Amino acid sequence: MAEKKLMKGNEALAEGAIRAGCRFFAGYPITPQNEVPEYMSWRMPQVEGRFIQAESEVAAINMLYGACACGARVMTSSSSPGISLKQEGISYCAGARLPIFYANVVRGGPGLGNIAPSQGDYHQSVRGGGHGDYHVYVMAPSTVSEIANFPRKCYEVGYKYRIPSMILADGLLGQMMEPVEFDFEPIDPKTLPEPEWVLGVNTGRQRRRVKSYDLAPGKMEAINFELEKIYNEIAANETLYETINCDDADLILTGYGSAARICKSAMALARNAGMKVGLVRPITVWPFPRDIFSKLADKTKHFLVVEMSLGQYVEDVQLSILGKAKIDIHKRPAGGIPTPEEIFEVIKKITGRS
Repeated sequence: MAEKKLMKGNEALAEGAIRAGCRFFAGYPITPQNEVPEYMSWRMPQVEGRFIQAESEVAAINMLYGACACGARVMTSSSSPGISLKQEGISYCAGARLPIFYANVVRGGPGLGNIAPSQGDYHQSVRGGGHGDYHVYVMAPSTVSEIANFPRKCYEVGYKYRIPSMILADGLLGQMMEPVEFDFEPIDPKTLPEPEWVLGVNTGRQRRRVKSYDLAPGKMEAINFELEKIYNEIAANETLYETINCDDADLILTGYGSAARICKSAMALARNAGMKVGLVRPITVWPFPRDIFSKLADKTKHFLVVEMSLGQYVEDVQLSILGKAKIDIHKRPAGGIPTPEEIFEVIKKITGRS
């Protein structure tokens, strides 16, 4: 059994990326994720990596484009407004099929908002975010151990399918300290095979190009259809979720990230009171685990969505269930954090136990 270490979420995220082979980080400071670049600033030189504090978020994301195209495992991180500034570059990376990795430690918005935890960036994350038809692989951790271990999966999926990947966290998870146990050995990127698309010194091989631009008639349409096939393959093979106590549930709670961990505690309160309450938690929010929601709705006819926004995540739940069950929602936007007791009161009202 691996040794556990007490770590802050942001630092665990950075260490997890390094252990997964990241050797290039470019970023720009913004609260509440500043521990990520701070950690990278001293840790990267220890593994012969490169840390750059860029002059802006726009510069940082374009540095990732170049470094990834040249073969480095790359990462950037930011929070809400900073991620918005990077969206053009993320779209370029998606179009160029570059498996960059990034994290959004979400804060309250819209606008400059506040530095409190929020889930208001859900649509931006799972619907692409920038211009054009594209997706990124999105994992939503609910514990510090998950935020530490998920970077490996993001890199694996990103390089397997040549798409960007991201971790969707929030200020609560980023600032929280918990025992961390890494479930994988450190990866030395020098031992990994070089992808066939990587740029470098041409020693007689065929010329390689990394670009997201093609004016040939019909070419971009064909590229988009090819991307669609890849996205469908990812949805079929890389969708992850967790279910707890759903077999006998009369009511199923659902949320992602920090909201999901709060739902677990609310579910425990309800179970202790003799109420049949379960939980379904998406681990990937893109692709979304539609099939399990549809299957659960065949048996359980009432769901309670808990999210730290005005109702973005609930739309994917609705699209998955397609009217087969009733859906209620408990919303706490822009820094509002629901408590287990608060959710338990909602459960009692729904079930007529109040």
